[in-house]
Amino acid sequence: MTAPTVPTVPTVHTAPSPRAPRPSRSGDGRPGSPDLLRSVFRQHAAGVAVITAQDGARPVGFTATSLNSVSADPPLLSFTIGTGASSWPGVRDSEYLGVHILGEHQRELAGLFARSGADRFGPGTGWNPGPHGVPVLDGVLAWLVCRVVARVPAGEHRVIIAEAVAGDPAGEGRPLLYHQGRFNALRD
Repeated sequence: MTAPTVPTVPTVHTAPSPRAPRPSRSGDGRPGSPDLLRSVFRQHAAGVAVITAQDGARPVGFTATSLNSVSADPPLLSFTIGTGASSWPGVRDSEYLGVHILGEHQRELAGLFARSGADRFGPGTGWNPGPHGVPVLDGVLAWLVCRVVARVPAGEHRVIIAEAVAGDPAGEGRPLLYHQGRFNALRD
């Protein structure tokens, strides 16, 4: 089943800021670039999730650190995925997706779903078909099954907006974080 196509969103051009850019602590004030964005976001600790979908007869999934709560009523969330990702065709064509919040005990699982070419649903991955046939991973802190409501173009990525329709928040443990390019445990 293919979800409806979302119309493209027009680009809004904005004027440059009248203020001079603030220099970085080192004083170099680097201009905006992909490298600058990456280096700044390495300082931003993010929760780790795995997104799953059913792509025909096979499950697909990937690790995401771009998960956000959008609205409580209706219950909406968002995440991004690159259109070159191996999971993109499944996410693009699925009406329903799984969203899994990983615990600090699941670093290996996060790495598996982040690794290109990995057998993500091989014998070492515990999962079961959940509501709407969505793959639901075992042992996560929490999971949701969501209905996709929009796929918004954003460069070579898509922002997926989805509405929660089922889930379970009752897993045990502490959340896994992504910081400085690594999966990390929370420290007290």
